[in-house]
Amino acid sequence: MRRFTRIFLTLLATVLAGSFVAAQEQPKPAPKVVQSPILTVDTDRLYSQSAFGLRAAKEIEERGAELATENRSIEAELSAEEQELTDKRATMEPEAFRTLADAFDEKVQSTRRAQEAKGRDLSQLLEKEQIAFLNAAAPVLEALMRDAGAAVILERRSVFLSANAIDITDAAIARIDAALGDGTK
Repeated sequence: MRRFTRIFLTLLATVLAGSFVAAQEQPKPAPKVVQSPILTVDTDRLYSQSAFGLRAAKEIEERGAELATENRSIEAELSAEEQELTDKRATMEPEAFRTLADAFDEKVQSTRRAQEAKGRDLSQLLEKEQIAFLNAAAPVLEALMRDAGAAVILERRSVFLSANAIDITDAAIARIDAALGDGTK
């Protein structure tokens, strides 16, 4: 009897192990869309957790880091130039110094305007990426709405109270990722 039990347990363990491996190898099914006339979506999460949004965020973060490095470098250069100007002050005529100081001040202001423009350009790039994402995602969201038999998709934050079941954010992210990828195609 013990031998039968060992064989049975060995076979059971083998079958269960095979089922466990097979279960691990199967792709995770996309979240199902509930049937409801009203759906909600968290657009911030939709963007930030999609492959498109993650790619755009990484790109903007890299450009922001480059800009910050550039700003620190410029700041160091301007500080050194200001110190040189301060050191020269004692040996210069007031009018000559004033001319150099005014030129330095104009250089600082011009540099500040240029760097602020680069920062605004980066913010505008973020807005453009978000708009491009929402435009590209609209057909996917419309298909989700049709699949659910819904008449409307509302922004989750503007809904006072709802059942979590009508939130399609996860399903939308999965479908958008499948349709758009990271948005570089």
